[in-house]
Amino acid sequence: MHQKQKDLQKRFEGLLQTPSLWKGKDLFNLQQFYLPSIISKISININEKQRLGKYVEQLVFYQLKQNNITVLLENVQIQKNKRTLGEIDCIIQKNNLTIHLEIVYKFYLYDDKVGDNEIEHLIGPNRKDALVEKLHKLKNKQLPFLYSTESKNLLNSHNISVIDIEQQVCFKAQLFLPYNNNVTLNKLNTSCISGFYIYKYQLKEFLDCKFYLPNKKDWLITPHKNVDWQNFNIFKLNIEEYLERKFSPMVWIKQQNGELLKCFIVWW
Repeated sequence: MHQKQKDLQKRFEGLLQTPSLWKGKDLFNLQQFYLPSIISKISININEKQRLGKYVEQLVFYQLKQNNITVLLENVQIQKNKRTLGEIDCIIQKNNLTIHLEIVYKFYLYDDKVGDNEIEHLIGPNRKDALVEKLHKLKNKQLPFLYSTESKNLLNSHNISVIDIEQQVCFKAQLFLPYNNNVTLNKLNTSCISGFYIYKYQLKEFLDCKFYLPNKKDWLITPHKNVDWQNFNIFKLNIEEYLERKFSPMVWIKQQNGELLKCFIVWW
């Protein structure tokens, strides 16, 4: 198996192993779409240069088809006078049900200095996005967009009636908690907890460890030992340029006992 295919397979398996962020309609009355996570060999041509969100969508489309779900439309841009109004991730057919499915895959860090509750405490690694903002966007913009005149016209051109469509989300996430800080999650799926995050000054607690900086698409996967590990001193030099750019990278840490950890080192 060529390296490119091996990487794709690991990322696909990482997607399958990532749980939904909540169950049923527990958050904002948004219905999570259930799909069995059966590991299978993936065989698709995929654009490695597209951003992570679009990359994940392609993996999900493949997973849907593997589960005998028909993808009627995917990545549909709705335009008016050559201006893009919005996009519909996909319209699928599962048994006799037609579903408008929005696909989301996120990495969130728990910071109790932000917001007033569990949902509001979850922010992106670079503090540029937040779970509560994404939920509001789904609830108030992305899902209602299906009922716009322009969306209805496009669906009608494909003989799809908006009246018959149910709306669901495939919202998966990896959550990272403060290092050595006991946090209890009550509303979210605790199986999404994937690791922790640290500040630069806490790096000294890992002096005897080895480090690896995965590229962003490999943030999906479970850490493994078959990578080029760096010692503490080399890693500390390499991490500086990320933090100076106000970018919080994901890091794999290999402890002396061989245990592998996944974490973010934050610039803030």
